[in-house]
Amino acid sequence: MVKIAVLASGSGSNAERLIRHFAGHAHGQVIVVGCDRPDAGVLQRAWELGTPTFLFTSKELREGRVRKELEQLGVDLIILAGFLRLIPDDLVHAFPGRIVNIHPALLPKFGGKGMYGRHVHEAVLAAGEPESGITVHLVNEHYDEGEHLFQARC
Repeated sequence: MVKIAVLASGSGSNAERLIRHFAGHAHGQVIVVGCDRPDAGVLQRAWELGTPTFLFTSKELREGRVRKELEQLGVDLIILAGFLRLIPDDLVHAFPGRIVNIHPALLPKFGGKGMYGRHVHEAVLAAGEPESGITVHLVNEHYDEGEHLFQARC
């Protein structure tokens, strides 16, 4: 079974959907949710679904605590679901090709630092784009620049 960790910073709607999707799944399960904001709704959602959580600071992320925690848990795959921090090199290198991000736009447009949540949607509308969508991509050392795995247009 693939052990999945979800990292999130906000309300946790995507994290909740992932937890529900993989609940009781023979091939994978969300075993932990990590969060960098003590007031984030994702913590409550995960708790209500019986998924363990851990809280960390941006300093702890940079200094390797998150990497160590995920390694100790035997995590196979990390999914960023509304996670607003740049993933540090040590974490990218510890999980090569095993960190994916869900981005609310068709990359490479409307990606990079500050492009998250409603900011992305406002930028798409302001640019007069005829369509938008989502991109699921591998994570590297730069915001939203990893290899695209999937895009859906709307």
